Amino acid sequence: MNSEQLSDLVVEALEELKGKDIVRLDVRNLTSVTDYMVVASGTSNRHVAALAEAVSDKAKQAGHRPLGIEGEDGGEWVLLDLGDTLVHVMLPRVREFYNLEKLWSIKPTTDRAATDG
Repeated sequence: MNSEQLSDLVVEALEELKGKDIVRLDVRNLTSVTDYMVVASGTSNRHVAALAEAVSDKAKQAGHRPLGIEGEDGGEWVLLDLGDTLVHVMLPRVREFYNLEKLWSIKPTTDRAATDG
């Protein structure tokens, strides 16, 4: 399974449990840490935790054990590291505050000093 297929699997798992405002960001040209980031909202702490658990379960079934899961206890923001895909499931107010979509949509700029020679 390639990174795009893995991110598709994540989106499907989130959609099955009615995740809100699901966004997949292709960050291959922005970082070497991961290929995709998937951001979704849950309607409550329990919903956020259930969404993260569903993604984790579906990934395990496909042979991709999460490298790490953070935030399960609080339920406001759960981060799943699937290697080629990072998954952020958050409450809407947390998502609005951190605004990851905007952060990762910033175009890289070239360093003028390096190009002025």
